[in-house]
Amino acid sequence: MTMSSSTSTGSFSALAPAAQAAGIAVAPLVRRRGPVPAWWRDASVAAGWLVLLLVTALWVKGGGIQQLTSVSGALMSTGRLTGLIASALLLIQVFLMARVPWVEQAWGQDELARTHRLVGFTSFTLMLAHIVLITLGYAAGTSAGIVGTFVDFTLNYPGMLLALAGTAALVMVVVTSVKKARRRLRYESWHLIHLYGYLGAGLALPHQLWTGTDFLSSTTATVFWWALYGVCVGAVLVFRVGLPLWRSLSSPLRVLDVKAEGPGVTTVTVGGRGVRRMPVRAGQFFQWRFLDGPGWTRGNPYSISAAPDGRTLRLTAAHAGDGSARLAMLRPGTRVLVEGPYGRMHDGVRAHRKVLLMGSGIGITPMRALLEELEQAPGDVTVVHRVRSRHDAVLTDELAALAASRGARYLLVEGPRVPDRQSWLPAQARHLTDVQALREIVPDLEHHDVYLCGSDGWMTAARTAAIEAGVAPDAVHLERFTY
Repeated sequence: MTMSSSTSTGSFSALAPAAQAAGIAVAPLVRRRGPVPAWWRDASVAAGWLVLLLVTALWVKGGGIQQLTSVSGALMSTGRLTGLIASALLLIQVFLMARVPWVEQAWGQDELARTHRLVGFTSFTLMLAHIVLITLGYAAGTSAGIVGTFVDFTLNYPGMLLALAGTAALVMVVVTSVKKARRRLRYESWHLIHLYGYLGAGLALPHQLWTGTDFLSSTTATVFWWALYGVCVGAVLVFRVGLPLWRSLSSPLRVLDVKAEGPGVTTVTVGGRGVRRMPVRAGQFFQWRFLDGPGWTRGNPYSISAAPDGRTLRLTAAHAGDGSARLAMLRPGTRVLVEGPYGRMHDGVRAHRKVLLMGSGIGITPMRALLEELEQAPGDVTVVHRVRSRHDAVLTDELAALAASRGARYLLVEGPRVPDRQSWLPAQARHLTDVQALREIVPDLEHHDVYLCGSDGWMTAARTAAIEAGVAPDAVHLERFTY
């Protein structure tokens, strides 16, 4: 393992002018507003379970239990229940990814995406069960058979053709969300396909309104379902469409500078009056859309790579796909649309005075912003920059200068990954366990907050090592950008 370090014990105030002279914007040490309280997450979980409980209660009130006395009735009644719960979960799934600020800040993007995926697969499974059970239930009471009953449903019942099209859209979304399928798709392709989830949810609504007895069985049921749809649609329109457009169009943002940081890595600086009003913190990310031609509609998530100064936002990204490769071709003056800021990987979740920042490859960019903004005394912060080779290292000069000005330690760890185990270490350090290596770098690791950013496997290995070394799980902060 090759490791170089930069340390300093000089005062921040004395060294800040030198850092500014080197082109580094030094943020003042200001304690920002804390994060959304943790109980917001518990409240959102309780609200989700309450919705499912109310759905079940309405099914019971509509005679769901009484219909279980015959085979045909049991199949149809159970099919109704699975369909209702599938619909509610689908709407909860939409709400979870509507970027509602309080929900997003309470959960964090990483855990929110994982919950969204779990709820989505559960909803899809129940939806298939609904189709099978309802078809079998009706077929048991007729001579048309299963196929004939399904065809009769599709062609003769109001809204069923739309529901079938919606089901096909959801099947496409679910199939492309399986990990093996996602790995074969470009981000841009996956993102476009995933939008069909909204179409699938919308196409199912007419079927429920026209043929769903549980939708229309009582005024309470009708008001409940319309309110549920209204809240979810409203959240998407307000927070995924309205708020980003208002922020971007009321005070236009434009590209100010484009800089090549190395082979396949570009830094873009954006500015405009709207930056001043954005409640952004170092470590957070935006969904970026650059209005430079075809493909601008697909947003890409990039963390900011410098602490926000109220005038500009800066991102640094590797060319991992068509969207990120286009960054190198941007021109100053290009209009920019942003959604965000998102993520809990900021100083507001910090629980300890000491902090370990670990970034792998291009994942060092939010760590560079955090190093610049974190309130700290000399020796409080350690930065571990993991790269395959020095050729792949980006922002090293800035990181070294910032570490020197702020009294932090900066360690550049080079070398290819350990090949025979999941590890955050390079092959040259295979004689050490992941925990031993962390403790050599930071002996009192259990008294630190740990921030991680890098590839999915690397972050998993580093998180496991940090927790095994004594760090509390809620003191390990990370965001996964895998789709």
